[in-house]
Amino acid sequence: MKTIKLLLSFALATTLFTSCYTEVIVDDYIDEPAISLNQLLGSYELWYVDINQTKGYGTTPFLQKAFTLSFRNGTMFANNNLVGLGSSGNGFGIAVADYNAHNMILDVYHDIDGFETFDVFQINSNTIELYNPNNDTSYFLKGYQRSVFDYDFVFYDNIHYFLQEYQAWEKTYTSQFGALNEFDNENFLQFLAGGNDSEFRSSQDFSGTSISNIFWDYTGIYGVGNISNNMYLKTLTLDYDYFNNEYFELSVINDGKIELYHPASQTVYEFVGRGYIQYLKTSNTKDKTASTEKLRKERKDKIENPRENTRG
Repeated sequence: MKTIKLLLSFALATTLFTSCYTEVIVDDYIDEPAISLNQLLGSYELWYVDINQTKGYGTTPFLQKAFTLSFRNGTMFANNNLVGLGSSGNGFGIAVADYNAHNMILDVYHDIDGFETFDVFQINSNTIELYNPNNDTSYFLKGYQRSVFDYDFVFYDNIHYFLQEYQAWEKTYTSQFGALNEFDNENFLQFLAGGNDSEFRSSQDFSGTSISNIFWDYTGIYGVGNISNNMYLKTLTLDYDYFNNEYFELSVINDGKIELYHPASQTVYEFVGRGYIQYLKTSNTKDKTASTEKLRKERKDKIENPRENTRG
């Protein structure tokens, strides 16, 4: 920061005054970043999109969808999926856009969502704000290096999105020691996009049925919750009107298999993901689902953005 001082000195050759001066301080602070915007964006390998800090009522789809962004020599990478998080693209994810950074303005040319422009503000040593003047909404990104980024935390903190990344989950195992219960008859589950409490569907079709031929017998609401002092174990509640809620303890075996423990019957089930949904970079890619099918949802009501739009 600089303060500009204008010193005006007047020498009066009279017997009344030997000298006098007037000091005018102009309170005009000029931002002079120590580094350029390109250097700032490149100072961290990963920028975590802290979706719950968003301010404003608008939506920028590719920011609402991404868990992390990376800015590498004019190409923007994103981790849009939890499946493969930490391994996809050596941890960077996939290339999704080109960008141009100049004078604290970031112009993004996204492969699906098109052009977006942002004013960039450095909040602290590892936090930046991307302000979109077109929808008056700010997203906050926190910088990390890959070697210290907690991929596991991001995965388990957003596990409801992981359930949505397959077109269906097929039951492949039922333990023999559990008591008989209604859920024994359910062979397929599907978790639909929409946030933490969303719709699920279930089917009693025979195992091995192709996804396109599954008849979904029931549609209800599901919720995923935390278990105290255990980041890796979650609760899953399926709301079946006709035989009440079904409560499970949810464990992830790997990127394509989950375990559901049913405390009421002490039965253990395993489900395998079928029909992986990858949120890709181009609209021409075969088997791509539309980018609007999964947008992350804030865990609080949207709030007004105090940031002033200086672009008119």
